[in-house]
Amino acid sequence: MAPLRCLLPLLPALALALGPAAGGARRPLVLESLGEAEELAEELWDAGLPGDLPELEPECRRLLAAFAEGSAALTGCLGLRARPVRLCQACHYHYRRLLAQYGNIARAVGNSSESHNCAKSILTSDRLQIVVTLSQFFNETWEAANCANCLKNNSEGLSNSTVEFLDLFNKSLTCFEQNVQGQTIYLSPNNYTEVCKNCNETYRMLNDLYNNLQRLNRQGGESGYSAHLCIDVEDAMNITRKLWSRTFNCSVPCSDTVPVIAVSSFILFLPIVFYLSSFLHSKQKKRILILPKRIQSNASLVNIQEKYS
Repeated sequence: MAPLRCLLPLLPALALALGPAAGGARRPLVLESLGEAEELAEELWDAGLPGDLPELEPECRRLLAAFAEGSAALTGCLGLRARPVRLCQACHYHYRRLLAQYGNIARAVGNSSESHNCAKSILTSDRLQIVVTLSQFFNETWEAANCANCLKNNSEGLSNSTVEFLDLFNKSLTCFEQNVQGQTIYLSPNNYTEVCKNCNETYRMLNDLYNNLQRLNRQGGESGYSAHLCIDVEDAMNITRKLWSRTFNCSVPCSDTVPVIAVSSFILFLPIVFYLSSFLHSKQKKRILILPKRIQSNASLVNIQEKYS
């Protein structure tokens, strides 16, 4: 009776258009009750008029309803976890479930060769292809976020490296909060020296771990977007670095700057040392003044004349 109810809004127009042919001269053009409307719809159905309507089988309707529910759940999760970004760690369950629901639709077929194919009816029966478009949107969003780099191979949970990073991230935020507790945001940066001193070790460990994960990910990835870590880790590290450098005005640890300064100074002084050593160890050739032959002959002639004069 559900398909019949779908025709109820169309019955007045059909009754006016068909006139006596639909219900005979005894049936009025204006339907007096809902019972008469359902009776007319049943007669139209028996006559085979709406046979071309794309009516889904019960199993197909169940699959479509499950996909709609999964899409709504994933959309809500993505919206709630958009800021701060927690997409991969909070929404991976909804994403895996939606993939399974879409796969159920794509693999589902009717009971016989004459029955409607669920995949064809739901996925490709119209120009918009809403279900396919929604599935592509979620897949592209998930790939752009690089969530696979934060999850295990079967995507059932976070990887060990991601768990370690998030643990250090939470410890860093806790350290920041404890050391600025009771202070206002209008204080000068010099008042955050306690944060820089007490949270230096935790921040350094977090920064080193992030650099290591980034280097390992670049070595293992071949595609363009795989060079990035998942959006959750990148956003967490960006937040921490902004707090450390801009809000608290903490400098880079001295243990990192001393080797850099030493190597840079050595490279700058290499040309000076080279030229200085070349100057000290080189021998200066003495310039020997050679007189021309004419000058020598004239000088000897003058000496002879002086001798005999």
